[in-house]
Amino acid sequence: MIVLLFFLLWRIPVVQFDFGEERYYLKEKSFTLQWIHSVEKEEWLEFYEQDGNKLLLTETKFKTYGAGVPSDGEIISSEDGYVHMKIGRSFADMNLTVSRNAQTTIKTSDKEIPLYQYTGDYEPVTITIEFIDLWDYVRGNKL
Repeated sequence: MIVLLFFLLWRIPVVQFDFGEERYYLKEKSFTLQWIHSVEKEEWLEFYEQDGNKLLLTETKFKTYGAGVPSDGEIISSEDGYVHMKIGRSFADMNLTVSRNAQTTIKTSDKEIPLYQYTGDYEPVTITIEFIDLWDYVRGNKL
């Protein structure tokens, strides 16, 4: 009985990816969102962390200035051919359109998750921080 209560009452924070019909959970506290920019055709990376019940965009990394590039971030010195920019912006949720053309991918410290293989082309995905009970996490879909 105590074990059952533990599974039903213990809540853990996860990054939730809502695909409409299905939800997937990422237990890691940070991840990188990577895609190919539609205009510049260059790789773009955004680095996110859990910040309580919000997502915190800590940094972005891109090769060329162009459409959609933030203008208010602090440039971080680097020698890898990318422009690194410190951001520090919080989001309660993110609405993302995933496409095969952009090759929208999530990266963690130990895996790459090609989101475009989980959805149809140009389908929306909502990303949030959710506190779910351990039971739902154990039986749920994990990325």
